[in-house]
Amino acid sequence: NVPLATKIKTLLKLPASFFAARRLIREFKPDAVLSVGGYSSGPVMAATLALKIPAMVVEPNAMPGLANRLVGKRVQAAAVNFAAAAKWFRHSEVTGIPVRPEFFNPQPPAETAPHLLIFGGSQGARLFNVHLPEVIAPLLEALPGLTVLHQSGAKNFESTQAAYEKSGADPSRWQVRPFLDDMPAFFARAHLVMARSGASTVAELTAAGKAALLVPFAAAADDHQRRNAEVMASAGAAVMLLEKDLDIPGKLLDTLRALLTAPDRLAAMAAAARSQAHPGAAERIADRLVSLAAARSAPR
Repeated sequence: NVPLATKIKTLLKLPASFFAARRLIREFKPDAVLSVGGYSSGPVMAATLALKIPAMVVEPNAMPGLANRLVGKRVQAAAVNFAAAAKWFRHSEVTGIPVRPEFFNPQPPAETAPHLLIFGGSQGARLFNVHLPEVIAPLLEALPGLTVLHQSGAKNFESTQAAYEKSGADPSRWQVRPFLDDMPAFFARAHLVMARSGASTVAELTAAGKAALLVPFAAAADDHQRRNAEVMASAGAAVMLLEKDLDIPGKLLDTLRALLTAPDRLAAMAAAARSQAHPGAAERIADRLVSLAAARSAPR
């Protein structure tokens, strides 16, 4: 959470930021302006609208951030990742958000035995690093063929590795890595992915068509990760657990065991995830923006 003093300091800077943004826009003379949200976009979008320049926003989450909500009904176009976000904007289109082509249409996992990928983002997820070692031994015991790859983040790699070793679980069936640099390949191998529910992660899961166990980051602004996970769960593509659920004895273990022992359910979830994917999102967003710019620059 942002300290109150920081919020007040930021508010006091807004007028100067608005005038600075207006000066830059007048110098650059754009035919259209694209915003991807975030607090830094606020003054720029305010200046854009004041100067009556066509504006477009990209909203990756099911619940838009404050900056995008404030301008949503005044922009000329909006590209959203989730249909649930469309109501906040004028002229919205569900385009998805750009995802690397390598994520789309991966080969099915070569192994028939289930493989679980635990992915906490590039920095890892402390909650995953604490709770997964606690359940790894009984989970592997319940599923004799299961293998697990856990991406911990570099900062917590040694402590997470030590916790796995202390669990007594068969070390030939689990692996802890600080960082994974070929995510499309690791996604392709997995039958189930346990992850946070940020917009980029969710978009990659849908592109790859992967069943997911999603644990939203509780401190995310506007609780947007929970909204993203709820949309995925409603579509049948994911199961959602809240952070507090991981503190309930047996809850995480039972959820993982139920999913990993049900290959038909995982296959159905994977198909549902794939149905939420948006190939060509970058091109669709770019085409919409070019159309806005062209309309402004066309002879009248």
